[in-house]
Amino acid sequence: MALLQDIAESLIKGQAPKVKELVQKAVDEKIKPGDILSQGLIAGMNTIGERFKKNEIYVPEVLIATRAMHAGMSVLKPLLAASGVQPVGKIVIGTVKGDLHDIGKNLVCMMMEGAGFEVIDAGIDCSADKFIGLLKEKDASLLGMSALLTTTMPSMKSTIEALGNAGLKGKVKTMIGGAPVTQHYADEIGADGYAPDAASAVDVAKKLVGVN
Repeated sequence: MALLQDIAESLIKGQAPKVKELVQKAVDEKIKPGDILSQGLIAGMNTIGERFKKNEIYVPEVLIATRAMHAGMSVLKPLLAASGVQPVGKIVIGTVKGDLHDIGKNLVCMMMEGAGFEVIDAGIDCSADKFIGLLKEKDASLLGMSALLTTTMPSMKSTIEALGNAGLKGKVKTMIGGAPVTQHYADEIGADGYAPDAASAVDVAKKLVGVN
């Protein structure tokens, strides 16, 4: 549908007011909220993710596109809830205990939202107890942990161990990322997934929840 394509293209260009206007127009034309989300907003964010992965665009462009997506979502969110459209998954994301860096984590949160996930942002300096509390409270099936310091990486391991002790191992999939983190370390501590950047994190998350 041409209107949904226009929404996607305006989002890619980062035109927040236009995206909001077009989403409202689509709503007025009785297009299903789920279709506006998947074929308009998510389609646009998928293109942004692909371009970001190929280094064709950089963080500022992603942030501008995300702002446009949020403008569209402000119109759509109440309608999605009312029409029973479910998120593709629920993910708790946070920077681990002792680590106060959040730029990468924030970018991952935005990309996840753009892919249709319900994101619970746990913030920075998160203890295992905080992660577990949010996972239980929100009934989330995914946990994303970020670290920028090698000294805080062991918190990832202790959190995964705590998940086991809390009876969540197997119910909650874990994924990790951050500058010093590697696939080898993910394998070593028993994480279910590793992503080197925000765009790849979306692919890993989709795989872990079984969404194409």
